[in-house]
Amino acid sequence: MIDKLSAVESRFEQIGVELTRPEVVSNTEYFTKLMKEHSELSPIVEKFREYKKAISDEKEALELLGDSGIDKEFKELAEEELKDAKERIEKTNEELKILLLPKDPNDSKNVIVEIRAGTGGEESALFAASLFRMYSMYAQTHNFNIDITNENETELGGYKEICFMVEGNGAYSRFKYESGVHRVQRVPDTETQGRIHTSAVTVVVMPEADDVQIDINPADLKIDTFRSSGAGGQHINKTSSAIRITHIPTGTVVECQDERSQYKNKDKALRVLKARLYDAAKKEHDDSIASDRKSQVGSGDRSERIRTYNFPQGRMTDHRIGLTLYKLESIMNGDIDEIIDGLITYYRTEALKEQNS
Repeated sequence: MIDKLSAVESRFEQIGVELTRPEVVSNTEYFTKLMKEHSELSPIVEKFREYKKAISDEKEALELLGDSGIDKEFKELAEEELKDAKERIEKTNEELKILLLPKDPNDSKNVIVEIRAGTGGEESALFAASLFRMYSMYAQTHNFNIDITNENETELGGYKEICFMVEGNGAYSRFKYESGVHRVQRVPDTETQGRIHTSAVTVVVMPEADDVQIDINPADLKIDTFRSSGAGGQHINKTSSAIRITHIPTGTVVECQDERSQYKNKDKALRVLKARLYDAAKKEHDDSIASDRKSQVGSGDRSERIRTYNFPQGRMTDHRIGLTLYKLESIMNGDIDEIIDGLITYYRTEALKEQNS
């Protein structure tokens, strides 16, 4: 591991020198590529330097303790320094193992999220709207941009379905664990006797596909235009600006009616279509090489109930990692970093176990 880390540090320093050269600065594409690599290597190098400092401190403490002429006070200080150094070595060593795990190549990408109401009728649609609000507020705190591509609203302000893009560096790394069934337990506004209802909403998270990853033959597409529509007369257009694209080989259908421009709707619909086709191809590939789906990091099985939101108790439970938090109001206002960080730590630990087995 030390040899690998030394090579990473050398590459990091080499990039630092390259970034100061005028010919590199003037080459925008190359400069951006180097900056990205420099940024990715930075946490590894920083942690490796902490590790080397701890090793050095351990060596110095051992040398002091080996001095027969050391007085009692200095000996106690050296023993304390040795203990601290050993603890730092152990801690940074484990952190470096995690940092050296293979990166998900999709982590830095934009993400496409689809939320669909499931069992529970109107209450499910209302909770779909609550989840969209939660994700929107979370995205705002991380300086991600939300861009709706398609929405199917109900009369009471819920969503039968809503599809949106989250744009920003690292969006997929933060949203990828949200795929699955989200269950809600609460008393609906329409409930006159105060009974708790259980409903479910399905969330699908996909990385936006690069053009080089998904090549679509225009001859395989059936493109229809229609007039935008919405609940209660919302978003109704007099022109046929909404777009429906059907990918004939797979039967995949994508609609986009959020923009008033037919061209913009077509562009958004194609981005969603590419993401769906890429996601399907990725899932097929993962299934073919994995004998145990549970060993995969962030498999995002959409039939899996991943989380329960219990409003009467103010409780949220993530069933994958056994995390229960009693701050549901805060969570529904977008405070979900603690959940996501817990999931990242869990799946990294699982990957480390898999690597060492």
